[in-house]
Amino acid sequence: MTHTIKDVAKLAGVAPSTVSRVIADSPKISAKTKARVKAVMAELGYHPNVHARNLVNKQTNVIGVIMPSVSYAPFQNPFFPEVLRGITAQANEDKYGLYLSTGQLESDIIEEVKEMVHSRRVDGMILLYSTTADPVIPFLLEENFPFVVIGRPPEQLEGVVSYVNNDNVKAAKMLTEYLLLLKHQRIGFIGGRKDAYVTLDHREGYCEALTSAGLEINEGDLVYHDEVFEGGEQAVIELMAQVTPPTAIIVADDLMALGVLRMLSSMGYQVPKDISVVSFNNVLMSELASPPLTTMDIQIYELGFKSAELLRKRIANPDLPMQAVKVGHRLVRRETSQAIERQ
Repeated sequence: MTHTIKDVAKLAGVAPSTVSRVIADSPKISAKTKARVKAVMAELGYHPNVHARNLVNKQTNVIGVIMPSVSYAPFQNPFFPEVLRGITAQANEDKYGLYLSTGQLESDIIEEVKEMVHSRRVDGMILLYSTTADPVIPFLLEENFPFVVIGRPPEQLEGVVSYVNNDNVKAAKMLTEYLLLLKHQRIGFIGGRKDAYVTLDHREGYCEALTSAGLEINEGDLVYHDEVFEGGEQAVIELMAQVTPPTAIIVADDLMALGVLRMLSSMGYQVPKDISVVSFNNVLMSELASPPLTTMDIQIYELGFKSAELLRKRIANPDLPMQAVKVGHRLVRRETSQAIERQ
């Protein structure tokens, strides 16, 4: 038998409106009355109709999570399950559900975002990517809809958009300087998608380190591919085909780095004896790689957790000032990097 709010009210000796206020945890109801009503609810096995309550409150208790388009194979990359784990951990604290959205094309993504906003299907959104020409951020700003970006927004929107990010320029500079300390002077750079701000920041840090060391930047040492296993394979073919190939390679992503390692092995190169390889992210597979991968830990879980925490605050108080939260990074040295004799 399904019980109603009226059944709870009758047995508890209160009005149905009082039961509603207990469910909403209203401060106007005494602790004694709350305890009595909750005891009756437990006795009857009564569960509130969340959807009906959300309609009254004009809230869904759902967060939209916007993934990159399927064409960039986000579900192949362990970065995304880990960042979702962080988002989920924070969302669960406030009993928020997640609505995961991605599209075959970027045009599909913006159309779904528009539908989510106009239908009020979610209370806010977290964008798991940030690119130079993406239309989602301008649309959400125009609609005054709560959202947070993992990554950084365009420079002109600093202070206008809330976001959670690493200092990717500093992280890439540190990784490059680490290889320079190992006496590498010809260092290849394998970036992700060219229009992603994380790629632009990685390139900037790489170039800053080389320039500070008095080394020229050889454009042939910089290649770009999608952050998938095959992208790493294709990129290393381009780099190693040069007359003077690099003695070390910085890779934008651990999954790409696995492709780099396999292709180098098939070419007859030994890592790190012949060439060093370093990467970003520090996902589990980087430790399980053969040899284990030197990588920059960017605290992916923390990126997700902090973004959901920031979004929750924005949903509760839309007038809060925009915030930029920086998450730290650390170098994890393993077996794919070693010093060489200066040439």
